[in-house]
Amino acid sequence: MGEQPDEHHAAAQVVIEAGDDVGASPTGRWAVEHLMDVLTRRGIAVVREPVGRGVPGEPLRISLALGGSGAPGTPESFSVTRPADRPRTIGVAGSDGRGLAYAVLDLADVAALAADPLDALTRTVPADGAPATPVRSVSRIFVSDVEDTPWLHDRAFWDEYLTELATHRINRLQLAFGMQYNYSYDLNVRDNYLCFAYPFLVDVPGYDVRAGGVSDEDRARNLETLQWVSAEAKRRGIGFQLGLWNHAFEMPESPQPRYPIIGVTPENHAEYASAGLEALLRACPAIDGLTLRVHYEGGVPEPGHDFWRTVMGAVSRVGRPLEIDMHSKGVDAGLVDVARGTGASVVISAKYWAEHLGLPYHQVSVRTLEEPTAEPGTGLKSITRYQRRFTRYGYGDFLREDRDYNLLFRIWPGTQRLLLWGDPVLAAGFGRLSTIGGALGAELCEPLSFKGRKTSGEPGGRDPYLDPELRLQGAEWTKYRYTYRLWGRLLYDPDADPASWRRFLRHEYGAAASDLEAALGAASRVLPLVTVAHGPSASNNYYWPEMYVNMPLAGGASSWHYHFDTPEPGTLGAASPFDPGLFDRIDDHADDLLAGRRSGRYGPSEVAGWLERLADDAECALRQAVAASPDATAPAFRRVAVDVTAQAGLARFFAGKMRAGLAYALHQRTKDPQHLGDAVTAYRAARDAFAAVVEATTGVYRPDLTFGDRVAEHGHWADRLPAVEEDLAALELEHETALAAPPADGASVAVPPIPTCDRPGLRHTPPASFRPGTDVVLTAEPDGPFDGTVVLHYRHLNQGEHYRTVEVEAGAATVPGDYTDSPYPLVYFFTMRHADGDAWILPGLDATLANQPYHVVRQEAG
Repeated sequence: MGEQPDEHHAAAQVVIEAGDDVGASPTGRWAVEHLMDVLTRRGIAVVREPVGRGVPGEPLRISLALGGSGAPGTPESFSVTRPADRPRTIGVAGSDGRGLAYAVLDLADVAALAADPLDALTRTVPADGAPATPVRSVSRIFVSDVEDTPWLHDRAFWDEYLTELATHRINRLQLAFGMQYNYSYDLNVRDNYLCFAYPFLVDVPGYDVRAGGVSDEDRARNLETLQWVSAEAKRRGIGFQLGLWNHAFEMPESPQPRYPIIGVTPENHAEYASAGLEALLRACPAIDGLTLRVHYEGGVPEPGHDFWRTVMGAVSRVGRPLEIDMHSKGVDAGLVDVARGTGASVVISAKYWAEHLGLPYHQVSVRTLEEPTAEPGTGLKSITRYQRRFTRYGYGDFLREDRDYNLLFRIWPGTQRLLLWGDPVLAAGFGRLSTIGGALGAELCEPLSFKGRKTSGEPGGRDPYLDPELRLQGAEWTKYRYTYRLWGRLLYDPDADPASWRRFLRHEYGAAASDLEAALGAASRVLPLVTVAHGPSASNNYYWPEMYVNMPLAGGASSWHYHFDTPEPGTLGAASPFDPGLFDRIDDHADDLLAGRRSGRYGPSEVAGWLERLADDAECALRQAVAASPDATAPAFRRVAVDVTAQAGLARFFAGKMRAGLAYALHQRTKDPQHLGDAVTAYRAARDAFAAVVEATTGVYRPDLTFGDRVAEHGHWADRLPAVEEDLAALELEHETALAAPPADGASVAVPPIPTCDRPGLRHTPPASFRPGTDVVLTAEPDGPFDGTVVLHYRHLNQGEHYRTVEVEAGAATVPGDYTDSPYPLVYFFTMRHADGDAWILPGLDATLANQPYHVVRQEAG
């Protein structure tokens, strides 16, 4: 790292001391260059010198060290010190290039956002950092030729974007191709740019293959961009993952693709793909790994072991360390063997909450529709749709203690694609819980994922705003800077200093910062909670809670839209939560109330209460932010205010919908018109709340926000309101008819009261670990007066299994040794059942909604 000329020394306000070890690290060297650039742009004179060289005056010294004595030993860790004998010195030591860069980039972030950057740096306090979550990933998805090609080739965008990711300690980026369509489901495919990626990127010797409509110059430009982006990511300490989500060279019933693949046949398909992959990996040495969709939706019939053995052979031939990340849906032991045989590091990436964003914990249990079948499957979907169906939407059976592969979770872009998300509490929850069972961490499908998918894109359409004052002028990703900041920093350290995100909020929103933090935090819990409690479809193609396609209530109607993915009879009351182990279906809850009992699971009234509390908190804090803001009409403030208002309105809508659904279910069972009247009252409140969302977003957002071609993949809240109003009108008519009808003798059934007792907790300490094959004795005593029973629910950390139960007697329950003799950790929780019919689950969710509501115990190491 070169020295500056002497004439700069006397004027230096900051001196960066770095030895050859720092200069030898590409990531460390880049971070230092970035810090110097930030300081220079802020008007601070800075020089870089070797360690020990004197500089006149009393500049602030930043002394850097990489590895060696005094450096922390954990990968990606760092230490910041303030030597007592050198008050004008900041010492920074990193265990490796990434660790050093994270500390240096934090100093750059402070300098970039502070009103007085030199004073802010001088106030740097000692700190240590080490990653709680090994993999902190983001995926950027290419799905539209017209909306995505501009950013793909925009080097200024990539330079700023990659720097942002690195600054917030995101250490992995997947650039995904081929997610435009799902093979066998999506017909009449048109926009297939980079879908079967190889002919769009490389000319493979020995194969006369090309993508129609793509010139040699276009193909060369695509490859050059991929080379540059992957190298720039690596320079910043970000592992670069190339996602190849489609291997179908032609799609069913799609006669007019824009870019027909010419020269690939069923006979040469696998061999060409293998040769294309090898050529791509050799041309792009900065690619660290591959993410592959290996089930039928990627275009390869199941089981595809032979096809994937041929394709993955390219990894072996390239001869450098690589990762093969297989999307978990449909992965079986045979596919793991195929990947393992390449010599690559093998990762299985599971969906965190189906195709949605839920709370940070993992499902207590999967929906019935995800349970494995008894019979083996045949045909295109022979693995995924049958005995391995439980691998579709969670960790499945992949968390074995004896595994020689790793597991990563992926948060799919179904729940919230558009409205700003930013909650430090939930982000910290993901930092604590995405490593369940020794998993690597999580990957976030970033905001605006799937924008323009399935030929729904239009030039300039990636900007979601209609209001010209709010438009982002091609920099749409910058709206979500706060999201990236929380995601990376709180996965790295769930207990991170709040100053690391509050300085950004102060810079952007001034005196309104703390109130906006509270408002957005409460609002950002709304849709993840809705997702967990109300799961009419696991598919993001059909269920978009952010812009909900209404599930009808009146008349007990079956939903035509959700019927395929909702238990019979396809009604609102029958719709399953995404976690049926912790949340009740509306119909089941009504049955329990009429039987004078509670299940212990969270019911629709309880969830509605949580949603209303979140809406209250968000709206109250937003009012305070408006009052405190130096300019509540500024575009940056308005964007946040609109999104908080919309999410609070959705909270009230879903709260009313759930209350109406329960009241309607009680009416169906009791024939009491009072319950029908309660349903009407709650539904009117829901309608009013949804109408308020329409009012808040009309004129702000485009009238057709396109994320696909199905009804639930595009549109505006205004499009959804008529269905809500029609359903409410039908419910009001049903109520009027019931009131006019003579009462049926003996038909009315009263709902017996269930006393809500004082709910004690349990004195229980989970064991630190267990030895397979030995009994695990769990002690649990109520911590207050309690007349009832305590039931232990336990199973292996395997979503393909059901829980077993045993009653706690004399303060203890035992998981027998023949059950613990397995390759899995144990997961368990308790239900306390009071004699009066009340029941509750422990540990359950706390007020933050960010904790783990059960216990997980790993096996003893070794």
